[in-house]
Amino acid sequence: MTAAPLPGISAVVIGRNEGARLVACLASLRDRAGQIVYVDSGSTDGSVARAKEVGATVVELDPDQPFTAARARNAGLAALDGPEDFVQLVDGDCTVQSGWIEAAAALLAERPELAAVCGRRREEHPEHSVYNRLCDREWDGPAGEVRAFGGDVLARRAALAGVGGYRDDLIAGEEPELCVRLRQAGWTIWRLDAEMTLHDARMSRFGQWWKRSRRAGHAFAEGAALHGAPPERHWVRETRRALLWGAVLPVAILALGLLWPPGFTLALIYPLQVVRLALREGPARRATWEWAMFTVLGRFAEAAGALQFHVSRLTRRRARLIEYR
Repeated sequence: MTAAPLPGISAVVIGRNEGARLVACLASLRDRAGQIVYVDSGSTDGSVARAKEVGATVVELDPDQPFTAARARNAGLAALDGPEDFVQLVDGDCTVQSGWIEAAAALLAERPELAAVCGRRREEHPEHSVYNRLCDREWDGPAGEVRAFGGDVLARRAALAGVGGYRDDLIAGEEPELCVRLRQAGWTIWRLDAEMTLHDARMSRFGQWWKRSRRAGHAFAEGAALHGAPPERHWVRETRRALLWGAVLPVAILALGLLWPPGFTLALIYPLQVVRLALREGPARRATWEWAMFTVLGRFAEAAGALQFHVSRLTRRRARLIEYR
């Protein structure tokens, strides 16, 4: 027997060339949302036809305008024409876990001060690569009040509309930026200790991980430029950390070493930092050493992304989407 859609809930799915993952994503929402909108960003794999086959409302973005996840989510929200109060936003490479929407909707209904509720996103195949395992660790976090949510979230439509939705022009970090404005408007964001979505990163190459880390650095720098002033100080610490470890220190060590060759030994600060992070987290597990090594290495990619943002800003050029797949 098919369950009736939950009252008051719609869904917005965004994607591009997600293939079978999109089919699985839409299937995980079919009996839980009254209306499902799929927003496509230039797919060439039949995603649009597949979404229509399962009854989703499809929005195809104009390819003459730059694609961003923020733009896609806004288009999906604008296409909702039902009376639903809550909307489940989800990326097309994720499937919504059983029981998630029910639990999150109950909390939103119970607590009117909440703008959104998120939960635990898990990587579907962490055993396939170290990069997938890093994603799975990144998405873990404590339950309770939080400062931001990610791409998957059950949100109150009125709250999103009240702050103007996502910023269309952000190529990354659009969710935390939106959360800054939600919190400034008096809303609260909550994280449940519950399984929310299952994600398929499909990262098997170092270059993919590097691009993803570079995109994070770009998001840090742009977020700091938008909301870095006190008291918010949004992503100021993350930007400074990336630039210090990924740009300032390497240049300083290189310059010192060229003038005074023993100065190159200062480069040992990087492996020492790996050891420090691993010891802090508990060195008994291999995964801890993986995380520590890639955390330090990732500072170089983040610095590249932050510098890319500042160069684009100075030259008044629009940043291009950084895709890792």
